[in-house]
Amino acid sequence: MMMRRLPFSPRLAAASKSTLSQAARENESPLPQMPPFDYSPPPYTGPSADEILAKRREFLNPAIFHFFKKPLCLVDGKRQYLFDDKGRRYLDAFGGIATVGCGHSHPEVVEAVCNQMKRLQHATILYLNPAIADFAEALASKFPGDLKVVFFTNSGTEANELALMMARLYSGCHDVISVRNGYHGNAAGTMGATAQGSYKFNVVQTGVHHALNPDQYRGIFGSDGLKYANDVDDIVTYGTSGRVGAFIAEAIQGVGGVMELAPGYLPAVYNTVRKAGGLCIADEVQSGFARTGSHFWGFEAHGVVPDIVTMAKGIGNGIPLGAVITTPEIAKVLTYRNYFNTFGGNPVCTAAGHAVLKVIEKEQLQQNALTVGSYMKDRLIALKDKYEIIGDVRGRGMMLGIELVTDHQLKTPAKDETLYVMEQMKDMGVLIGKGGFFGNVFRITPPLCFTKEDADFLVDVMDYSLSKV
Repeated sequence: MMMRRLPFSPRLAAASKSTLSQAARENESPLPQMPPFDYSPPPYTGPSADEILAKRREFLNPAIFHFFKKPLCLVDGKRQYLFDDKGRRYLDAFGGIATVGCGHSHPEVVEAVCNQMKRLQHATILYLNPAIADFAEALASKFPGDLKVVFFTNSGTEANELALMMARLYSGCHDVISVRNGYHGNAAGTMGATAQGSYKFNVVQTGVHHALNPDQYRGIFGSDGLKYANDVDDIVTYGTSGRVGAFIAEAIQGVGGVMELAPGYLPAVYNTVRKAGGLCIADEVQSGFARTGSHFWGFEAHGVVPDIVTMAKGIGNGIPLGAVITTPEIAKVLTYRNYFNTFGGNPVCTAAGHAVLKVIEKEQLQQNALTVGSYMKDRLIALKDKYEIIGDVRGRGMMLGIELVTDHQLKTPAKDETLYVMEQMKDMGVLIGKGGFFGNVFRITPPLCFTKEDADFLVDVMDYSLSKV
């Protein structure tokens, strides 16, 4: 019978930095060494981290939170590395929350933005501009079937809001089905579709039904996607008039802890929803733009073709940009009234987006995400065999999750241990994210230029940090 772990010791958490400084004096293996990198940032001469934190507390949104006991002040970035105000280098394995795909300050993206900025920053889409049209054409070429009409937005939340509205207008039905543990944004419609309590406020959220999550780790049906899909059948039968407006889901739940939907689930659900008159929306805000390695879009791994696809984050490598793509027939629903977006299709942002597509192809970043991501996942799985605290290793390419639990049978979330290991890894020069409903999943979503040497360093640092728990 599996033995239960002892409760986490706060003493260990307090000993993080002292552990590092004493390692060389004790009979331990040498600390992992960060791969060499031929770049040094210019000296930082701005306000101190304490001054910035004080301004943030006084003038910025009080709901903003930060990682680590002493928040990092990051002032420079190059490729897969970040630099703090003291000039210290960190390996970025979070990528600005799956946003920086090409690498920080990629010269070709920077050049595209600067060149467009010098010519024309903004004039509204009421006038013609080649940057917008060229990017729309290039983006449409990445999609199957009749998905070829693009609407540009400023964010993923806005893209999902637009997609839900279009689906409801086209279908003539208000009911939407989304998946529990999914995250789609924090505006009116998207908050309703989001199914994580910590991201929902007590405001009106109507017409959304949350289906059973096809969770391959914690779910009651394991990896049997068809059994989870039956819940959507039941929702249509018992919870609606028999017709629905839309189904929306991420192929891999990002905020939800890098949770890939069980195989067989999406084809079955798409069939059910379409029979009920609804449209199928793929939320590719985090899993899109080659991040999964095996495919350019997450939905492709499930053998389905959505009616609408939403995207953001990796689309602009950090530039505020999002998009919705759909068919010409569905797109017509917005022609019956005026739909306008002041910044959607801004020439500077779309120039950046077009440059991102070119860099992904030129540098073969999708293949790199597959090769290095698979290598890194194999090494992380080896850690799972070594440490009982690792309950699951999952994901694809450069979108990986490691769930920590204090008991393999009960799958008790190891929240304190997760924070401790993150702090320890930061002290050793590696930045990772965390997520999952219980906050006990490491999110590894680095720039797609990550190398095998970077992967080795990350895994070695995680190995060392876990050994101290």
